[in-house]
Amino acid sequence: QVELVESGGGLVQAGGSLRLSCAASGSILEIGAMTWYRQAPGNERELVASISSSERITYAEAVKGRSTISRDNAKRTVYLQMNSLKPEDTARYYCTCHIRTGKGWGKWDDYWGLGTQVTVSS
Repeated sequence: QVELVESGGGLVQAGGSLRLSCAASGSILEIGAMTWYRQAPGNERELVASISSSERITYAEAVKGRSTISRDNAKRTVYLQMNSLKPEDTARYYCTCHIRTGKGWGKWDDYWGLGTQVTVSS
């Protein structure tokens, strides 16, 4: 059983900052890539940023230069620092992690959290 819990969302004025966190818990052997997605009402879910186990990082063009993704493997947590927030950043932000569970070699699966809401007012 694996659980991902996001936190750190909220209401912020344009130009402000937020730091999102996503903590993984459960019977985890190893965590691979950790990724943030977002989905605004009426839109498809889109990738925001991703960090691999070797800390290779990818950002969406929309957030590049304004956001920083990082991970703390000891805490099984991924962070997303978002600065210079814009109203178009308003969305529900989801964390997904590629996680190996089980015994022995285990099994890799993708797990999702329930999301945290980010609302940016103009």
